[in-house]
Amino acid sequence: MRSQELRKIAPELDPLRLGTGWKLEDLSKPQIMIESTFGDSHPGSGHLLELVEKAREGVAEAGGHGARYFTTDICDGEAQGHDGINYSLVSRDMIANMIEIHAEATPFDGAVFVASCDKGMPAHLMGIGRVNIPSIVVTGGVMDAGPDLLTLEQIGMYNAMCERGEITQEKLTYYKQNACPSCGACSFMGTASTMQVMAEALGLMLPGSALMPATSPDLRDFAKKAGEQAVWLAKENLTPDKIVTMKSFENAIMVHAAISGSTNSLLHLPAIAKEFGIEIDGNTFDRLHRGAHYLLNIRPAGEWPAQFFYYAGGVPTIMEEIKDFLHLDVMTVTGKTLGENLEELRENGFYDKCEKYLEPYGLKKEDVIRPFDKPFGTDGSIGILEGNLCPDGAVVKHTVVPKEMFQAVLRARPYDCEEDAIHAVLTHEIKPGDAVIIRYEGPKGSGMPEMFYTTEAIASDAELGASIALLTDGRFSGASKGPAIGHISPEAAEGGPIALVEEGDLIQIDIPKRILQIVGIHGEEKIQEEIAAILEERKKVWKPKAPKYTKGVLKMFTEKAVSPMRGGYME
Repeated sequence: MRSQELRKIAPELDPLRLGTGWKLEDLSKPQIMIESTFGDSHPGSGHLLELVEKAREGVAEAGGHGARYFTTDICDGEAQGHDGINYSLVSRDMIANMIEIHAEATPFDGAVFVASCDKGMPAHLMGIGRVNIPSIVVTGGVMDAGPDLLTLEQIGMYNAMCERGEITQEKLTYYKQNACPSCGACSFMGTASTMQVMAEALGLMLPGSALMPATSPDLRDFAKKAGEQAVWLAKENLTPDKIVTMKSFENAIMVHAAISGSTNSLLHLPAIAKEFGIEIDGNTFDRLHRGAHYLLNIRPAGEWPAQFFYYAGGVPTIMEEIKDFLHLDVMTVTGKTLGENLEELRENGFYDKCEKYLEPYGLKKEDVIRPFDKPFGTDGSIGILEGNLCPDGAVVKHTVVPKEMFQAVLRARPYDCEEDAIHAVLTHEIKPGDAVIIRYEGPKGSGMPEMFYTTEAIASDAELGASIALLTDGRFSGASKGPAIGHISPEAAEGGPIALVEEGDLIQIDIPKRILQIVGIHGEEKIQEEIAAILEERKKVWKPKAPKYTKGVLKMFTEKAVSPMRGGYME
């Protein structure tokens, strides 16, 4: 094994590890790195040390030795409402960099990766692809819902309602104090939950172990089994590149369509694929989502908190419903194919065990995950729009867009930052028929923060929620709903057309035809050739803004980040 070869080269290695607390007999065992985002940063990571220890226990029982490494992630929720959210996307790349450093600077034969949330999950998957040592993922699961199935993504709505005087401050305080009753990822199909599902869909987790309740004893059992499996993977030298292929990504995107996954997956899956030497982009999503059946009744698009996903059978149940569209011959961390894993789950009673958790709620599996022939929709959940406003594309999660906004021509109301835009929404400067444009919030502009509060303010407004749209080169929370189109590329900081839009220009949205384009200037409709000429003249006098960050990690990120439609990673 690699660890034993490097012991021969580096004579200091043994004494240093003995000084760390390793026993003499541990030095010759398969050496497994257990990497996690454990820390007191947020509920999604606060409980991970317990899972790390369970995985370490499994490694030991299988004859290996586990070494714990930590790179704590941040919380997008705690970063909301201030410039802290600008650090969110770059944190993904930095965690992946630290995984590379941990794995490459010291010798390990395999690894267990333990994470839960928005950037920790994709960062670990990027790191797995980059270091390519035998690896398995354990996800930290999802928090319980609060009283009356209260979940965190509702807080933005309640906050906007409070600012408009529709509920009292006392009511808002009650919601805030009861929305997160346990550790785990937020209890809706946001980015954290979506990326946990993606880890299993890519074949890097034990079947059925993604997005379990964080409080479940089953999760601890899976963590221990993952530690055992990591040793087996190391002995077999079953590296991630033998598991994760283009077919694996196509499977993951089909699952993404079935669960109405977060739009942030269009940043993360391309970035992960790049680390495996595979190229996917927005068009890959659009191709696979077209005609795909959307089945999941989980918030924000559906009715139930995310803990019910596991109760209904989790990723395996989704895969059973769409298996005619999956590559069942792909390899997984079990050493078996996806098809073999699904057959084994049917035989060992996995689905019956899960469904018993639904009984206290009076629900059946079909109430949470619909059968393939009874979908909520038949066109997936993500659409990639194109046109003269977004020559390189833009993304919309059409499953949460009001039908009234699927086709519309709107008046442009451009703002150069989110703060100005949300003020205009909350003070009713924005009127029905407006297109709120938030620009200079892409990767090169400000690090690509979420526009979460603005989407919540719009979606919770009875008048505006189905009569305006939000367009941005930034991104959205996985919890966002309403008429929101993001990742507009090229971004404003690069002089993309979104930087050239002026007050009163007419913007056409046509989701069925996948169109987002400027169709008029200052309220007057014009043909495309005229608009192209006007944009060209505007570009001549456009001047780039001075860099927002002149030092530190955000200076590095904003200088080196690629387009949102390519994954927003640092090149």
